[in-house]
Amino acid sequence: MIILAVVIAVLVIVIALATRRASRAEKVSRPPPSAEIVQPKAAEAVPEAPPAEEEREEEEEAPEDDRKKALRAGLAKTRGGFIARLGALLSGKKTIDAETMDRLEEVLVGADIGFKTSQKIFEAVKKALTREQLTDPETIWAHIRGQSEKILEIGALPLDLTRARPFVILVVGVNGVGKTTTIGKLAAKYAKHGMRVLLAAGDTFRAAATEQLEIWGQRTGAPVLRGKEGSDPSSVIFDAVKKAQAENYDVVIADTAGRLHTKVDLMEELQKVRRVLGKAMEGAPHETFLVVDATNGQNAIAQAALFKQAMALTGIILTKLDGTAKGGVILGISDELSVPVRYIGIGEKVDDLREFDAHEFVVALYEHEDGSAAA
Repeated sequence: MIILAVVIAVLVIVIALATRRASRAEKVSRPPPSAEIVQPKAAEAVPEAPPAEEEREEEEEAPEDDRKKALRAGLAKTRGGFIARLGALLSGKKTIDAETMDRLEEVLVGADIGFKTSQKIFEAVKKALTREQLTDPETIWAHIRGQSEKILEIGALPLDLTRARPFVILVVGVNGVGKTTTIGKLAAKYAKHGMRVLLAAGDTFRAAATEQLEIWGQRTGAPVLRGKEGSDPSSVIFDAVKKAQAENYDVVIADTAGRLHTKVDLMEELQKVRRVLGKAMEGAPHETFLVVDATNGQNAIAQAALFKQAMALTGIILTKLDGTAKGGVILGISDELSVPVRYIGIGEKVDDLREFDAHEFVVALYEHEDGSAAA
């Protein structure tokens, strides 16, 4: 009897242990969700109040004129910078002597377009023009404008957001350049054209970035996929792409970290995100935009070069052009990186983030205050 009782007790213990292990295994097999979706509230889905009837009529009458005026106003400080110095040097002169040419070189080198690009423009002027043409201020001005447009016109194909579904855009840049705000404005633009947009909060190292992205999600009607603070950004963005595929979203815009312990850490993290995106969807990301703050001047060129070394950049977004006289940096970035500028920011409104047009930009940049072309 004693032996039988011992055997029964052992069997009870074995069964209890087996049940506990099975319970634990079941818990392990159910991984916790890596991300959660934040849906916009219906009442907050409209980013801005509709314009008054009179404003809508004005927009319908002369949208192109309004666009040009807004761009010109946004570039006012840059025109007051090195463009004004060039104008002061060349305007009112019937002929240009050797001393003026030397001063022209100094103005270009001293601008925020970068030494390499300024020398390129200056040498192109000297090489392309005859000795007689080099004494004509208007001819020199025209050639500087033409050379500027040539630098900005990289020759990239227009953006086609319909060539993949979902179309995945990875947005990179250091903290403080307006990256998250730019993502929000892009979402608003695409939603305005009838596209379903999903935002991925890939900057999991900074809670404020996720909160800001959620605010833009509410304004634009775009859901935001977010992870826990400090979680793996790659997994959050991976989940966003998979959700977009399953639910037929048109566009995924992924935010990324802008600052880690070192530049090496940041670049390695961004490279990992890019690799994981490729596993989530073949060909992703379809565009990788670098956001750069124009107010940083030549430092912006150095930042852009650093990201170009680590990432296959496909486009530049230059923000805060309206708040600086250093807008000439756009020439240096385009020239040294050979990456097209896709959007420029010239104000706080959603519509102030606009598609970049090299010819339109150069015309506005070199205009006089009366609206005529600089000569």
